[in-house]
Amino acid sequence: MSWEVVMGLEVHLQLATDSKIFSGAANRFGADPNEQACAVDLGMPGMLPVLNERAVRFAVMFGLGVGARIGKRSVFDRKNYFYPDLPKGYQVSQFFEPIVCEGQFDVPRPDGSLFPSRSTRDHLEEDAGKSVHDAYAGQTGIDLNRAGTPLLEIVTEPDFRTAEQAVAYLKSLHSLATYLGISDGNMAEGSMRCDINISLRPQGSDEFGTRTEIKNVNSFRFVERAIAVETERQMDILESGGQVVQETRLYDADRNETRSMRSKEVANDYRYFPEPDLLPIVLDDHYIDTLKAELPELPGAKRARFIDSYELSDYDASLLVASRDSADFFEAATGISKSPKLTANWMLGDLAAALNRESLTISESPVSAAALAGLIVRIADDTLSSKLAKQVFEGLWLGEGSADEIIEARGLKQVTDTGALEQMVASVITDNPDQVAQYRAADEGKQKKLLGFFVGQVMKASKGQANPQRLNALLKDMLDG
Repeated sequence: MSWEVVMGLEVHLQLATDSKIFSGAANRFGADPNEQACAVDLGMPGMLPVLNERAVRFAVMFGLGVGARIGKRSVFDRKNYFYPDLPKGYQVSQFFEPIVCEGQFDVPRPDGSLFPSRSTRDHLEEDAGKSVHDAYAGQTGIDLNRAGTPLLEIVTEPDFRTAEQAVAYLKSLHSLATYLGISDGNMAEGSMRCDINISLRPQGSDEFGTRTEIKNVNSFRFVERAIAVETERQMDILESGGQVVQETRLYDADRNETRSMRSKEVANDYRYFPEPDLLPIVLDDHYIDTLKAELPELPGAKRARFIDSYELSDYDASLLVASRDSADFFEAATGISKSPKLTANWMLGDLAAALNRESLTISESPVSAAALAGLIVRIADDTLSSKLAKQVFEGLWLGEGSADEIIEARGLKQVTDTGALEQMVASVITDNPDQVAQYRAADEGKQKKLLGFFVGQVMKASKGQANPQRLNALLKDMLDG
């Protein structure tokens, strides 16, 4: 049987506030266990929450960024469940009246097309603590540093059919959040986590199958792999005549498998009711319009501008605007080099490869935008061939100075003088009469191969510094003549 995969996503985005959502405790990563948990976070008797206005601001900015309807009146609810790292026995969240309501977010794909994804709601909530299973032999410790950390939960409609669509959506959300400055998006530190709701149904069917939820997947690569293995697991069950059980599962990256955690709860199980200690959030048009006016140029608009203004391909523009730092680097370099396509090629080629080897981000690059632009200027004015440019780039990476300083110090200037090249070509032709005779007697296909021999000889004589375009033209003229 042919199956269709149906997926909806729930993304937990940690907001980049200095303090927690309902207390003044610090909201930093990496503190010692329970060092950043105050009496409010611990749920001590008599402690009352105070809403962090910056969390509200960030939620509204995100809603505006994805083109969703902002809830002018939103209410916090208590989501009741017991878990050892949930000190109050309930989580303060939003359900009935969220701060960001329905919307549609158009996700760019590598081929330049847009994939429309609908959001159900995006709501504010507090994070729970963390159970630590490997600190004490045979015991579980509880670290409540994360308790009260402000989260924005982004809930989508079941619009995804492939892992490629899901990953493209998550990358676009990550890019948007970092452009807005509302989250650092660090998935390794838990700043962005994804729950995948996945089910299968026969191709052509309108009815949804029984879904499972894969909880807290924290990398794009793991999302792709988790979808693949869970799809295969459900397919095996259905094709053997079994039934998929609605449950929450975890993805084990080491074993590349999903495992059952618990039966999947539904909204009724949580006994939602309004949080009595927090007033409703009421927003007016002036507040929303002010935030809208403060939004930076967002990835979608920047991508369209890069394609239009710099004549870049959809693919190149999408990669360059994926992070705000990358887009800023490109524009700074292009402003100097005046060669947008060449700048894009070097950024997405040699620079990206070097950064990946050293596990560095573009903001940590040893080669600045101005330094890369200096190299590109020398390629564009024929001072450097592509081969020599790679040597200059190596010098830039090692901190040997500017492109001009490295060219001078290493003696890498390209030979473009026609007289000098003619002398080299004439010498090679004189020294290789047999190959010249073969060339002049050969058909066009064999001539191309023999031409490569002569190019190699001249390049050897020039120590790789002959201008390839001028060299090829001179060789052909003199050999044909």
